[in-house]
Amino acid sequence: MITNFNKAQALEFARDTLRIEAEAILELHARLQTDAMASAVTQALSILLNCNGRVVVSGMGKSGHIARKLAATFASTGTPAFFVHPAEASHGDLGMVVQSDVFIALSNSGETAELLAILPLIKRTGAQLITLTGQPESSLAKLADVHLNVGVAMEACPLNLAPTASTTATLALGDALAVALLNARGFSVEDFARSHPGGALGRKLLTHVRDVMRQGDDIPRTHHGATVAQAMLEMTAKRMGMTVIVDDHGCAEGIFTDGDLRRLLEQGQDFRAAELTEVMTKTPHSIAPQYLAVQAVELMERYRINQLIVTDENGLLIGALNMHDLLNAQVV
Repeated sequence: MITNFNKAQALEFARDTLRIEAEAILELHARLQTDAMASAVTQALSILLNCNGRVVVSGMGKSGHIARKLAATFASTGTPAFFVHPAEASHGDLGMVVQSDVFIALSNSGETAELLAILPLIKRTGAQLITLTGQPESSLAKLADVHLNVGVAMEACPLNLAPTASTTATLALGDALAVALLNARGFSVEDFARSHPGGALGRKLLTHVRDVMRQGDDIPRTHHGATVAQAMLEMTAKRMGMTVIVDDHGCAEGIFTDGDLRRLLEQGQDFRAAELTEVMTKTPHSIAPQYLAVQAVELMERYRINQLIVTDENGLLIGALNMHDLLNAQVV
């Protein structure tokens, strides 16, 4: 156990790390204002946009971890991409790279032996090469069709050895390329959803009202000539905390909720024989089945309601849902 831990000193090192890495990104942003860097980034984006194959991203060590992340970001935002380990590439994985691909190599020094061993072979296949290094005069930079300078003044490591600011700068520029490509391709929310079908994000982007709404006999509905007592029986049977009042054609005329019932109880009157049309909430909030379920959540939160009816373009009642349905569908 460390007994001489200096909390103040440790906190100062943490602050310095954030400051140095933030400054590295700001320096990279300033560099992108220069004609040389702007031209290189524009050329790289053009190559990536016109790629008929896939984008292959590679790097060793910490650069390899950044390369994996960038490949995943490209792939999830409309640019087909995958990671190749440069050492494994020398033992057969180089067969994954073909002429129509674009190869992106990451190396702060620009002299990573494993990359230098395979890049001439990649060039020979006809694949185009983009390198991100911190040394514009390095061997990797000279081999590239386009070189992007991600050099930093210093690492955040107090020894100036551990890749910290340099990996942050490389990651930031890679993300900038991915976002610029996303925009250029007109990548939409629907496109994003198709590549993220799992988990909470997928559910929010892919689950529609029609997927979670109650339908048919599960919808609590009461004829417009019914009494409050009859409505209470329907509410109890369907357990949604409300019933929809419909006309002879099945169109929604109003809604009667637990809240409406409580308000009647507070009045202290014998309400059981009262007609629903006298006490219901007219023109209830509704949503169409093709909307996303998360939009139903937003509508409920905006109007502070717990139930929502689903109608078609003619006002015909076709479904109903409450907040519990949305919670069960895990879109909240």
